[in-house]
Amino acid sequence: MRLLRNISNRLAPIILKDSAITDKIHKKVILSLLIGFILSVGGFYLAFRNVPANELIAYLTQINYLWALPSFGLIVLSFVLRVIRWQVILGPAKKIRFWSGFHPVMIAFTINCILPGRVGELARPAILMKKENVRFSTGLATVAMERAFDITMIIGLFLMVYRWIDFDPNTQVGLGNTTLEAIVAGMFQLGLVLILGMLLVSLQWSRARIIQLILNGPKLLFFCSARSKEKISDAICKPVVNLIENFAIGFALIHSPIRILICLGLSVLIWLIAASSYYVFSLGCPGIDLSISEMIAVMVIICVFIALPSVPGYWGMWEVGGIFAMMMFGVSQKEAAGFTLANHAMQIIPVILIGFVSAIYTGVNLWRTVFDSQ
Repeated sequence: MRLLRNISNRLAPIILKDSAITDKIHKKVILSLLIGFILSVGGFYLAFRNVPANELIAYLTQINYLWALPSFGLIVLSFVLRVIRWQVILGPAKKIRFWSGFHPVMIAFTINCILPGRVGELARPAILMKKENVRFSTGLATVAMERAFDITMIIGLFLMVYRWIDFDPNTQVGLGNTTLEAIVAGMFQLGLVLILGMLLVSLQWSRARIIQLILNGPKLLFFCSARSKEKISDAICKPVVNLIENFAIGFALIHSPIRILICLGLSVLIWLIAASSYYVFSLGCPGIDLSISEMIAVMVIICVFIALPSVPGYWGMWEVGGIFAMMMFGVSQKEAAGFTLANHAMQIIPVILIGFVSAIYTGVNLWRTVFDSQ
């Protein structure tokens, strides 16, 4: 428990230098780690309980890891497209150079792989604020918009997968299709909330009404003096209004149909290239003979499972999602376990390495953030 608090003690002040917010981050980081640890352990148990360790190790030694090289190239390409998409989203607020977007993106994904609670999503706008003088809330709004595009793609691909691809409904890994559908339903609700929130904040007429309600809030406190109402307005209402205005700048993409179409097109390419990296790596894995469309289904189901809390790096939830998906296509549990475990490492290790290089180049001390203790 002390180690968890030390990690959050280091991270929170770097992201937001506010004691009240820092205390909340402490609690959320620790709670996220505990819940994630429990779910990850459960995921590993479900994924590997019927796979003898010696057989798993033997399978891992049979993989032709030369196929990891083109797979790695596709992974990097998908991140390059993510950076370009973020540039398009940021465009109305601030035009940035490619490398000014690349380093924060890679550092953010690296932090998500080594720290709990997906706090890398906060690191990206924090770095952008420091390097490009973009307000933190504006940068955070653009990250939220990116997530809306990703959630839309995952849900869309999931619906296509369930409609056009034949699964074996009798093959399960200690869970059923209802579990998968429940997770997707939760993602759909989250995506809907994100999109509605963006619309309410970005559209001028709705934003004006929200701001008016906030500013008129103190007037409802009839039991307070005029001076107290003024203090409440200055301390709470006006800062909230300023935050909403900054978010609106980050959501400015909504006013440009052309930029939205460009982002949708980039999102399609990002996810197809990511699935292709899975498929290319599978060519070197014995017993894995899935088509590219089936591998898209595997990737989508993994993404659905890692939407749940887990330990940093999504270990456990990634494995149970991948094995569950591959067994539904008739792949044996041993081969599915070996491929999923090896592919998981191939997917995140390059990201972590590039992220550390970006951190060194930009002066973000990830080593101290993660491992220092007080």
